[in-house]
Amino acid sequence: MMSIQRLPLQTNAEILLLLSLQIASYRVEAELIGFEDIPPLKDGIDSIRKAEETFYGYFVQDENETKLAGAISFAREGSVITICRMMVHPNFFRRGIARSLLQHILMDQEKEGALLFLVSTGTANLPAIQLYQSFGFTLKRVFTVPPGVCLSTFERPASHS
Repeated sequence: MMSIQRLPLQTNAEILLLLSLQIASYRVEAELIGFEDIPPLKDGIDSIRKAEETFYGYFVQDENETKLAGAISFAREGSVITICRMMVHPNFFRRGIARSLLQHILMDQEKEGALLFLVSTGTANLPAIQLYQSFGFTLKRVFTVPPGVCLSTFERPASHS
């Protein structure tokens, strides 16, 4: 049993649930790209509360308990959607959760008139890059951020455009 739902993130408890998922997920990315200082690992209750992003969570039923197994966030500017965060708890890797979340946002936002989707990830994060490419995202640029970490930006037009 699973469901994808918008995360209200109104209470500290709701935000802490997301933060514990985010930290577990982004620690793995930090290891993959060889850089511990990535911004999602610095978030706290206040920065999540102030984030101008829409968050959706992927919930699973696990031993009679509902758990937040993954989450995605995006920001919208006109008809352009930027995927800001994609996270899956390491205990739930390789179960299609990131794929389901991404598909949900692409379909939902295309219905809302989105024309272009953007996403960035660490160039060394091959699982993320393979996921985005499997949805038709194409590499637009690679850039280096101090201290020598490479990020790749991908884009994809809406399927109805």
